[in-house]
Amino acid sequence: QVQLVESGGGLVQPGGSLRLSCEASGFTLRYYNLGWFRQAPGKEHEGVSCLLDSDGSTYYTDSVKGRFTISRDNAKNTVYLEMTDLKPEDTAVYYCARSTPSTTLQEMCIEGDTFGSWGQGTQVTVSS
Repeated sequence: QVQLVESGGGLVQPGGSLRLSCEASGFTLRYYNLGWFRQAPGKEHEGVSCLLDSDGSTYYTDSVKGRFTISRDNAKNTVYLEMTDLKPEDTAVYYCARSTPSTTLQEMCIEGDTFGSWGQGTQVTVSS
């Protein structure tokens, strides 16, 4: 069964850190571009960070630059999102997704061009 399973979310105080994981099953992540998206209550999905398979180029939305880091472990078939200095406005459900290698960072992270189904998401709540 092809699926993506996110984990690692939770409740954290402002300034805290979390590491999100997304494990793939039924397919090999290494042949795809990977990305993290989020949806806050009442808002549209937003591309948070994306990673190209071809050359490792990355994209981060402006609000998370310098605080979030995307990475992949092909041996574990897993993509990660390391989040530091978390802010209340980071509160959202976070999803991982993939895109085909021909998709650009802009197409994937800004335009939302992804391939296949997303996972169920993991809730991140930043609150004191």
